[in-house]
Amino acid sequence: MFSKPKVTNTTPSSDAPSAPGFQTKPKSPPSLLSSGLTIKGNVISGGDIQIEGTIEGDVRAHLLTVGESASVKGEVSADDVVINGRVVGRVRGLKVRLTATAHVEGEIIYKTMAIETGAHFEGSAQRQENPLDNSSNYPATAPARLKPDARVASSLAGKTSLSSAS
Repeated sequence: MFSKPKVTNTTPSSDAPSAPGFQTKPKSPPSLLSSGLTIKGNVISGGDIQIEGTIEGDVRAHLLTVGESASVKGEVSADDVVINGRVVGRVRGLKVRLTATAHVEGEIIYKTMAIETGAHFEGSAQRQENPLDNSSNYPATAPARLKPDARVASSLAGKTSLSSAS
């Protein structure tokens, strides 16, 4: 009365639901930005990105690899960040790794970080529990006032335009 019929099909069905927490489709390869490519603007991906070219703008991805010949000028943000090349700007990541060929100028906000011998890092590093959360970055304060260069200050006296000092 309440029994289930026996199933005789021994081949697995592709429509069968997978177990919770397991991914059924294969992982796609990373998007490759080749060495001859220059992008001026932001790059955003939900997947993986491998940069070999030049980017002037912010980059966001799940896994971001900056190649040895690559250059990024802007903010880099990903769950996993591997830097082999040059980054000038802020780096945010749950896991950040600077390899021996890395050259980073700027701020690194991380949960875990590794710096290999030979890597060049000039800037500041700050550990945060959730480095990808922009709202917990810094308290809202007025920007620091900078003292103008004496040459610029003297050239501004009585003038409304700014000329570059050389």
